[in-house]
Amino acid sequence: MPQIATDDGVSLHYRFDGPENAPVLVMSNSLGTDLGMWEPQMPALMQQFRVLRYDTRGHGRSGLSPAPYQVDRLGKDVLTLLDALNIPKAMFCGLSMGGMTGMWLGVHAPQRFTKLVLCNTAARIGTPEVWNTRIAAVEKGGMAAIVPGVIQRWFTEGFVKAQPAEVERISAQLQATRPEGYCGACAAVRDMDQRSSIAAIRTPTMVIAGTHDLATPALDGRFVAETIPGARYVEFPAAHLSNVEVAADFTRALTGFLAG
Repeated sequence: MPQIATDDGVSLHYRFDGPENAPVLVMSNSLGTDLGMWEPQMPALMQQFRVLRYDTRGHGRSGLSPAPYQVDRLGKDVLTLLDALNIPKAMFCGLSMGGMTGMWLGVHAPQRFTKLVLCNTAARIGTPEVWNTRIAAVEKGGMAAIVPGVIQRWFTEGFVKAQPAEVERISAQLQATRPEGYCGACAAVRDMDQRSSIAAIRTPTMVIAGTHDLATPALDGRFVAETIPGARYVEFPAAHLSNVEVAADFTRALTGFLAG
């Protein structure tokens, strides 16, 4: 199980797939999932890219640090990973919390990234009250207290009925996330506001949004695309985890942009 240690002593679990000499693509998971959330994309991506997936701190097999986390910490974790693996430049794709990490990287480490894909994300997500309520619910009742409500926001009703196995796969990742890690990351999302800073991004960027996304509405995605100069905007008829709900269309848009 490959791991690297960050400067504050947290072990980050990562995984490489794809040809060793191919361009590197870093993929960053959403709040409450692990690197397995990208499985639908892997068969296609592995043909063209050296895919570096990792579990955000507090998620999957990565270590925990005391809450709260902040977006700069999550961004620095990615840079630590790239440095430890001797990767000077990479492409980046992140969804939700992963997308907010990607925005931070685009602003603060532009020299390290050749392309950014920001999926189902926003420069500011929700209100502090919403996140504090979520944190309190998990602290009191564990992950089980929020799983049904989160799944309802992550997928459309039609997808839940049509693809129960995929919904169960993601639900299991959410259920397995350690409460401390989830709450720490919730605080990072709560405290983030990148609405003005992302105007500085000059890296070629694609923003993907979901028409039925309640967590990060398409309007928020459009704002990100309009604020980042020259960004491309794509919207799919999906809820929050568009890479799972409309996997084939998502993968086609992603590979087209990265290879173009």
